[in-house]
This record gives sequence, C-alpha cells and structure tokens, in this order.
Amino acid sequence: MADNLNNMMDDSDLVDMVTPAGSSSLGDAVSGREQSVSGEEEDDDLYYIPERRPSLDLGPSPMDTSQWHYVDQASPPALGYWSMTSEENSSDMTDENGSSTRVQLDRADSFSSCYSMDSDDCEKRTPKVKNKDDAASEPSDTPELIHDPNEIRHPSLTVKFTFKAICTTLGKLSEEDIRTFKRMLWKRYPQSFNTPPQGMDMVDLVDRLLECFDLEVSLQITKTLLEAISQKKLVRFLETLCIRNEVRHDLCETLKSKFGEEDLQGEKRPFDDIFTDLDIPSTCDNGPNIEHEVMTIEKLDSNREAGKLLSTKDVMSSKRLARSSFKLIMLIGVAGSGKSFAVRKLVLDWMEERSHQHVAFLFPLLFRDLKQFEGSKISVLDILHTLYPATKKLRDEDFTSEDCKIMFIFDGLDEYSDKLDFQNTDILSEHTDATTLNVIVVNLLRGRLLYRGLFVITSRSQVKRYIPWDTPYDEIDVRGFRDSEREEYFKKRFQDPDQAARVIAYINSCKTLRIMCHLPLFCSLVAEEHQRIFRLQGAQAELPRGLTNIYTKLMLALIRQQRKFRAPDHSPDKERDFLMKLGKVAFNMLEKNQFKIIKTDWKETGLSAEEAVINSGLCTQYITKPFVLFQEKVLSFIHPTMQEYMAALYVFLSFRNQGKNVFEQHLKQKVRGILKGHKALELYKNAVDRSLLCEDGKLDIFLRFLFGMTVKANRELLQPFCTSSVKWSTFTEDAAALIRKKMRENQHPGRNSNLQHCLEELGV
Repeated sequence: MADNLNNMMDDSDLVDMVTPAGSSSLGDAVSGREQSVSGEEEDDDLYYIPERRPSLDLGPSPMDTSQWHYVDQASPPALGYWSMTSEENSSDMTDENGSSTRVQLDRADSFSSCYSMDSDDCEKRTPKVKNKDDAASEPSDTPELIHDPNEIRHPSLTVKFTFKAICTTLGKLSEEDIRTFKRMLWKRYPQSFNTPPQGMDMVDLVDRLLECFDLEVSLQITKTLLEAISQKKLVRFLETLCIRNEVRHDLCETLKSKFGEEDLQGEKRPFDDIFTDLDIPSTCDNGPNIEHEVMTIEKLDSNREAGKLLSTKDVMSSKRLARSSFKLIMLIGVAGSGKSFAVRKLVLDWMEERSHQHVAFLFPLLFRDLKQFEGSKISVLDILHTLYPATKKLRDEDFTSEDCKIMFIFDGLDEYSDKLDFQNTDILSEHTDATTLNVIVVNLLRGRLLYRGLFVITSRSQVKRYIPWDTPYDEIDVRGFRDSEREEYFKKRFQDPDQAARVIAYINSCKTLRIMCHLPLFCSLVAEEHQRIFRLQGAQAELPRGLTNIYTKLMLALIRQQRKFRAPDHSPDKERDFLMKLGKVAFNMLEKNQFKIIKTDWKETGLSAEEAVINSGLCTQYITKPFVLFQEKVLSFIHPTMQEYMAALYVFLSFRNQGKNVFEQHLKQKVRGILKGHKALELYKNAVDRSLLCEDGKLDIFLRFLFGMTVKANRELLQPFCTSSVKWSTFTEDAAALIRKKMRENQHPGRNSNLQHCLEELGV
C-alpha cells in the first residue's frame, strides 16, 4: 500500500487539496506510522501514550474497562485507498466527481486497516488513562453519534465521495484550526486512534476516521467538530457538497434512462456500443462534402483552414475554457451530420466521469421538449424542476456560485420556430422569474441569463441570425464520419461480424454509397435496410445494388420524420409543390454544371430558404469568400448527389403527373409535336441520349436515379407525390433492352460503365 501511496505523489493537486501548510505530505503519511510523534508540540500532561508491548493471551480473565470511552461498533472497516488521480485540475470540489482526488478501494492493500500489523483492533486499542484533573478540565460527555440503522442511505453516499468531501472541507482550515480539530478528535473519540492524530496528514486522518465509523457518522463527527471550532461556513460547505452529490446522482440516473440506450428497430442497445467518433473541425463555414464518384467539383467552402480535429470531450473542456473566454458554443452541421449524436456522447461522457468533470451539473434541454412550455408563464427553474425533478434539492446559490459550474445543452435550435427579437424583448436576468419561453430563449442567447453558466447549442446552418452580434460565442462544424469511422460504425451496429463485413463490402463496392455514408443519418438508414433484409431473407441474402431506394428513404426522412419537429405538416399538395420547385432548381443547376447559388439569386426560385435549409434539410447555407474582404451567403444541396436525385425526381414527377417530357425543349418543334402523348420509354431514351453527350458525366448519377424510380419498390415510396397512374408492366424489360442496345452500339465507350449501373438500378 505504501508503494501505491508513493505513486500518488505525482498528483500535486491532491497534495495541495488535502495537505495544509505545515502538514506532512503523502509520502510522510506512509513513513510516519513507523516514527515517533515526539517531534510534535504536545502537552505531556494532557496525553498519555502507552508503550507498545506484545499482545498477551490473558485467557478468560476480565479486563478493567471502567475508564473506557465507548462508541458504537462500526460497520466493516473502510478499506485502503488507491488510484487518487485528477482528470482536470480544479481547486473546488463541487460534487462526488468534481474533486481533484479520486479514491477507490482495495481491502487487501489497506495500510491503515484496523487489522493491520501496526495497530491493534479498534475494540482492543489501549485506552487513554485520565486522572481526575483531566476529567475536570475536559467536557464530561462525548457527543452522541446519532445514526438510525434502519434509515436508507442515499446511493450517492459512497466511501469515495465521503473521503473527498471531508478532505476538501478540512483542507480549507488554517494550520492552527487543523491542529485544534485533530486535538478535539483525539480527546472526544480516542478509541479511533492508537496514537494522537497530530502526526497524521490529511489522507491518513480521514482514512482512519472512515475505518472506524460509518460514512454518515464520519460526516456527523466532522460537522460536530467544525461547529465546535466556530467553522459554521465549512459546515454549510460540507452540507452543500452532500446535497449536490445527491442531485448529481439522481440527475445521472435520469440522463441514463433518457440517453443511455439506443432503440434499433425494437432492440435496445447501450449507446456507447454504437457510438463512433465524428469529424468535428475547430472551424465553421466549411461547406458541404463535395466528393463525387464521377465529377470533380470545385471546392465550395469558405477557403478557411481545415482546423484542428476535435472530439466531443473538447467542446467545453477546462483547457478550452482557459484559452478562450467564450461560454457559448454553437455546433453547426447539415441535416443528418450527427449533431444530436455528438450531444448524447457528451452527456454520457460527463455522466460516466470521462470528460467535463469541471462541470457540476449538465442539463440537456431539447427544443422539442421545451415546446410543452409554449403559451405559459414559466421560469428557467420551473423548466429544470419539470424535466429534471432531482434539481428541486438545489438552492438558488447553486445556480450562481462560481464553484458550481452548470452546463446547458440546447439541442435543435433550428426546431424553435418563434421569432427571435433581440432588440425589443424584455431583459431577463433571474432564473426564478416567470415569463414566456420566448423571453427565456432570447435572453439565454443574449448571454444575460445564468451568466455563470456554460452553453452548447446545436443547429442546422443559420438562415437567420440566431445569436445577437454583441454576444461572444464560438462555432464548431460537425461534419459526420471520416472514412475510417464509417466502417467502424457498421462493425458496431451489426453484432454479427459476418453481416457487418458483408455490409462494409457492399458499401465499398459503390463509391457513391461510401461517400454518402459520411452522414450518420444515411449510415443508419443503410443499416436498417440491411438488417431488415437479413431478418427476412437470412444472413446469406443477396444485397441490393441500386442507389435510388436508400436516397428516397433519406429524402422522406428529411421532409417528413424530421420536418415535423420544425414546422407544421405540409398538405400533400404543398409537399408535392415544394418538391417540384426544388427539383426544378436542382435540374436547372445541374444542366449548368452549377452546385451552389448565391442567396440573393435564390429568391428568384420562389422558394423559402428557411423551408429548404431548416425545415426540409435538403439544402444548407454557408459563407464563401470569393474575394478578399468580401463575403457572400450561398446555398447548396447537402451533397451533389442529393441535387442529382432531386433533379431526377423532378423529371420523373413531371412525367407521372403532367405527362411532360422535360427534354422536349431540346428537340425541334416538328419532332416535339410528333412525340405528344409519348410513352415512358421515349422519356428515358431522351435522357440516355442527353447523358451520353455529357463527357464530364454530370448526368450519370442523375440517369441512375431516373431509372431506379421506375422500380416497383421505389414507385410505392413515391406514390404519395403522384397524381396520375402510368402503366409500367413491361417497362423494365424495354428499358433494359434500350440500355443494352446503347452499349452494343458502343458510340460512347467511356459511358458504358454508367449504363451498366443503370441496369443495376433496374434490378436486372
């Protein structure tokens, strides 16, 4: 055990916390047990220290115990302490996990156990013999230790916490008060020590206290003696630590039930089992991922440096706070990029003591949960009490104290639809004042409310200003998975290694799928589809080769499942009209080989930027710097292949709903008249011809999607957007024959590989 304690001497923070000036160090605590205490300034008349002698077997003879002071039999002795480390330096201990001292137990290695070789049993320790003068000068009674054995101990009261709480509290005493505390401890509870505690350092002192008393009794003794030396502030401090520790424990239980597990198609899995690291650069406005299977697209971002790679542990770490004065951080990312994924990891890491331990309490507040408070008078405190009942134990000073850091995570600011008026909204500074949800949100973003708090806010790309110009804040971009993490995600998602290997091989066989799997949402859809196939057809089932089905499901997830949290449901007509307008924009941009559009030009499309970027999530907005000292806001689709899909959807729905061939405008007037009332095959023949003429391949992926939309499974998914029926009975065979004919003609040999992909989309 001595070796263990010597190893802990490297942790200077521990020594500073538990060893007041003039006290012995941790190393001294080990050697001090073998040394005499004659060096201490003790009053020989006050203490009688019997000379150590070998234990004798006195047989059944009774012992004279008339002058013994008795205490209740303690619970099993506390065990030795080891592994005292500090994750993040903090001079204040705010709760069980916030201290710079960590203690774990190892009974076998306890150097100070009541049954160790250098001490007698607690019950057999030689009592201090007092004379009559001593009895007259000391208090006549030992303070009664009240402990109800039937009382249920709060699960947060552990040896680890109690040790740190008492050490931290006593560490705030002056050197003189420490000596007084030790003297009173020896006088009132002599059975706990075989030698006066003046020679003990803080670790040994608290160690011995916990060995011979229950945890509750140890805390009671500490508070009693602190009151006796007029340290009522420290008594309140110790009580505060206990209350905060209980609240943290109960809060963690709530967070664990809410964020600890992931529901994967009815199967509950620990979130830690499926979490995969995300690509989080320290810069923002980096634009969307523009990697493409066929084309080389000009870089769309703001030409900033890539930035340092961060993890969720770095978001509000103590090191980051020390370097920056920002107490508000925005996590920005396109739809499906993993912002909520990162939030869950951040919450669970704090809960499991893996990061952000300088934070006393962490409260995730999802905007979809805050909507229940709209239309009513509410305070921040009321919101916390409703969502996290454990906080009812906290006092007002816990929300304003410098030594009690609180982090708030507002997930999904883009889901908040009310107006953010930073000029005319009333100022709110008290967390107990009742007002509307809008006033609370505005003042939180202003930085006026809970000014000592730390805030993390997630949102899709900003269409309107979410943060007032005079509020200091930082932005971080969440960009989904990197290449290595894509495979890691599927290995974790599929518990069967063979199934995971098959899915990874399938993803890598199609470059477009591999690229799009940088979005965690897309990965989740791919995994769900393959799990369904394995469940219905067995582990050796043939995997689909087409792209269209999974892109259709991504589009539906964005405009329906995720849109419902941000805006009222669209009527079928409005939903169809929006997709047609957005698809037309995508088609026109694709023909011009254009993949971004300036925001001022976007108004000409007749579409709301907020609907395209925030509500549907199909597009994103960012800032570019085409010239020095000049910025412009631009919009683009979340990926070029999503633009190609929407262009294909526009062409497909134009034919299905209006009987229109969008390629007719490129035909001569005479031919256009002949083709009136054309069949579906004529549309696809025109599309193939147009695609083959584009040597840069800008219509290749578009053509795959267009053929894929005729497959029965995909037609059924798109049926809600169709207003008329078209017979497709022999289309697959006819389309396949058309493609094979073009391949045999070999007029464009470089395009044959894409025509082969079109056959795969048809399922041929």
